[in-house]
Formats: sequence, C-alpha cells, structure tokens
Amino acid sequence: MQSAPLPETLANLVGLDPNSTPVMILMSLVGAALIGTLMMTNTALAGPWAKRKITAAFTDRIAVNRIGPYGLFIIVADAVRLLSKELIVPDGVDRPAWDLAPLVIASTALLGFAVVPMGSGIHLADPEVGLAYVFATASMASVGLVMAGYASNNKYSFLGGLRAVAQNLAYEIPLILTGASVVIFAGSLQMSEIVAAQQQTLIGPLPSWYAFVNPFAFVLFMIANLAEVGRNPFDIPEAPTEIVAGYQTEYSSVYFVLVYLGEFIHIFLGGAIIATIFLGGPAGPGPASLGIVWFFIKIWGVFLFTQWARSAVPRVRIDQLIEIGWKGMLVLSLANLLLTAVIVGVIA
Repeated sequence: MQSAPLPETLANLVGLDPNSTPVMILMSLVGAALIGTLMMTNTALAGPWAKRKITAAFTDRIAVNRIGPYGLFIIVADAVRLLSKELIVPDGVDRPAWDLAPLVIASTALLGFAVVPMGSGIHLADPEVGLAYVFATASMASVGLVMAGYASNNKYSFLGGLRAVAQNLAYEIPLILTGASVVIFAGSLQMSEIVAAQQQTLIGPLPSWYAFVNPFAFVLFMIANLAEVGRNPFDIPEAPTEIVAGYQTEYSSVYFVLVYLGEFIHIFLGGAIIATIFLGGPAGPGPASLGIVWFFIKIWGVFLFTQWARSAVPRVRIDQLIEIGWKGMLVLSLANLLLTAVIVGVIA
C-alpha cells in the first residue's frame, strides 16, 4: 500500500512545494497536530463516556444518561470537573520526576501513531523500521509508570511501579516475538508493506489478514496486549482493591487527567497495531476513501474487547501473572515464531 505521506498531501492541497524543506517541516507539524487531535478526540469519547456505557451494558446497569443526549456531555462535565480541581503535591515527592511522569505516560503512545497507516492518505511517516519504532515508543510508557511509582513517596504507588515493570518484562517479549512472526510472513518491518501483504484473498472472499493466516499468533498478541495496556485480568499495577490505585494514587487534577488519558491512548495504540499487522489496516469493503472508517471500526473493536475483559474476567494474582507470562506466553510465542519460520522457509 503505497501512498503519499500526509505532509506531502497537505502541501499539495494548499499549493505549496513539497520539495521545500521548510514547507515539509511546517506540514509535518500540521499533520502531527491533526493526527494527535484525531486520536485525542477518540480518547475523550472513550474514557469518560464509552467506557461507562460499555461497562454498564456488560453488567446490566444504567450508565450516564442525564447530561446531554445519551449522556455525551459528561465528557465536557468531567473535563471541567477534573481540570478545575486543586493539584495536590504530597510531601516528599521526588520532583521533577513526579511532574514528568504523567507527560511521559500520555505522550509516548501518541508518538506511535506517527507510523500507523490509517488509510485515505493519513500516514504521517513510513520508515522501513516502522513496526520496531511503534513497539519502542509503546514500551516507553513503562518508564513513566516507574517514575510515577518511585517519585510519589507512597508505598502503594511504589508497589504499582514495581508490578508494572514485572508485568511489562513478562509480556512485552511475547508481544514482540508474536509481532516478529508477522514480519516473517510479510518480509518487512515497514507498516505499509505489512498492510499491502494482506491485500490478497486467502480462501474465497476471506481476506489474507494475518488474523486468519495465523489465528494462534493473533490470540497470543491479543492476550499480551491486554497485559500491556493494563486491562483485566492483568490490571495488577493499579489494582484498586489491593493497592488503592497503584502508580497513580498520588495524582490529582490535570496530572490525573494526563495519566488517565495516557492509559486510553495506549489502548487505542494497541488496537492500531493489531488492526495494522493482523486485520489488514484500513482495508475493507467499498472504495479506498473509506479506509479510515474501517481502520477506526477495527480499533474500536479492540477497545470493546478490552472493556469486555475488564467487566468479565477476574484479576489474577501477581504470582499468577508472572507465571503466565514467563512459563506460558513466552514459550508459546517462541514456538509460534519458530513454526512460522519453518512454514515460510518451506513455502519459499
């Protein structure tokens, strides 16, 4: 799937020279702002409103329905409520680490969307190491969680930070190994090439998405992604019934908003990675101009799955979480990688 990157498209749209370096720098900033705004809008819709509606539907309760049509104005009400609260800085926190942690958590996921092809020409950059880049930026959230846990001078926050490190180590390796099996199939780390490799049909009308080509890898990736985004049964770092709120216990006002925002941006980044490497990216029925519509349907589908898991699957203990990661997921992901390499080697 080769298409002009978004900065070049924007330059042509406004009649500027796409070969000019200052023009491309300006258009890159504009394109980054557009993609960032698009994803922040999705996050604003998901966090205060969709999460409550979905959870209420799963648990047979009534969600927000009083403020605006279908309760949609709860988004504005929550924003005003949280941002107008006093920012409380506890005694003994390690600043500036405590101040920087929410920014690190929220910003790292946004960086990952720079290389995700969303269809309809919405693709900020397309480096040859795109998948490695997006895994690297997503994993940087762990730094923010450790900073928040350590710098808060709170034993529950510190436990949450330690749990986050243990969890990310246990599940990030299987996540990357499973992603590597897709790279073996596609023969490239470039996101557009991975999407392009899924454009053919597999059997009849069934597309050759890697979720159908290798469903075992797809299931492994979905499970590991739940751990990466901290959703049940792997919400150990913030387990409210055990350690208050974990690494975010001491945050309030705008800092809490940034931490909460970062959590949901990472859920959508995980959905974007899954949509790209397993579900054909923006591919779907109809004209190519509908690509972005199909892309967002897919990432919202992943979001729906994470919320189902949050409502339906009980939390595991920390020792069980580590055992599942190292003794189960790691072994299965290695086996999947080796089997994929053998199959591709025989076919080639």
